Amino acid sequence: MKYISFAIPCYNSAEYMAHAIESILVGGEDVEILIINDGSKDETLRIAKEFEEKYPTIVRAIDKENGGHGDAVNAGLRNATGKYFKVVDSDDWVDEHALLKILELMRGWKEHDMEVDMLVSNYVYEKVGAQHKKVIHYRGVLPENEIFGWKDAGHFGIAQYILMHSVIYRTELLKLNQLELPKHTFYVDNIYVYYPLPFVKKMYYLDVNFYRYFIGREDQSVNEKVMIGRLDQQIFVTKTMIDMYQMKQIPNKKLRNYMINYLAIMMTVSSILCIRSKKEENLEKKKELWKYLKTRQYGVYWKIRYSILGQTINLPGKSGQKISSFVYVVARRFIGFN
Repeated sequence: MKYISFAIPCYNSAEYMAHAIESILVGGEDVEILIINDGSKDETLRIAKEFEEKYPTIVRAIDKENGGHGDAVNAGLRNATGKYFKVVDSDDWVDEHALLKILELMRGWKEHDMEVDMLVSNYVYEKVGAQHKKVIHYRGVLPENEIFGWKDAGHFGIAQYILMHSVIYRTELLKLNQLELPKHTFYVDNIYVYYPLPFVKKMYYLDVNFYRYFIGREDQSVNEKVMIGRLDQQIFVTKTMIDMYQMKQIPNKKLRNYMINYLAIMMTVSSILCIRSKKEENLEKKKELWKYLKTRQYGVYWKIRYSILGQTINLPGKSGQKISSFVYVVARRFIGFN
């Protein structure tokens, strides 16, 4: 039995993908590594096949035409046979000791005929040049060493939202609820995390620094200049998430508030990118996005618009935009992202 299927979407990843793969191989026969070559033009496929030949019972190379990161995740999920499913980007890696602890935990669940829908662990910003590596943990927010539900969760800080880096989903939960990410679209990791949430009933938090999130390449999708260049895709993902659920139909109050706050973060990121682009056409896109939210979910609009985040990014005039931009820069420095 494979406890975890690891999907590694790869596009022109030949220079760094081996590190991601090797960090997972410590899991041995308990893991499945799916290397998805998303139409690369370099040596990615050759490297994937070499790993498959060397570790035929652990590694599978999946070759497909280019469809973007989300489509590569889709391919990984379709081929996954493990009990749980984890996405690792090809320039990131996992901590080997933390992986062994997670597998030990899962073996214990199997022995006692237990399972969860979502396992959460910590992630680390591996930012180039940073002396201090920022660790995102969930201590004091999620109960430890027990299976729990949404009613048991505490208040998430703005830096503590559950991202693709911190989550491992039960594979069948994703398949049964027909998770399908858009093709040729960046930032769909937000959809990946957000869409399954209402179906998650049983969770577990393991306080280990498992995922290592590399930040430093200029062409990375989270680089601010790159994000501004792909602003339309960021807005598309935000609108997709707005349309995904009517919040009044989410029965659990804590989950509902969490999802509204997640939308608030998405609105904030989209808005601040519009502001920092310093282009009038993008400021119009910002106005249109807020109008879209108001039209689609009126009650949610008012909650977000007059939250601290909503007010900070909607300060009037040029001076207001400068203040919003300054607050963003301070937050970026404090949290450590992009």
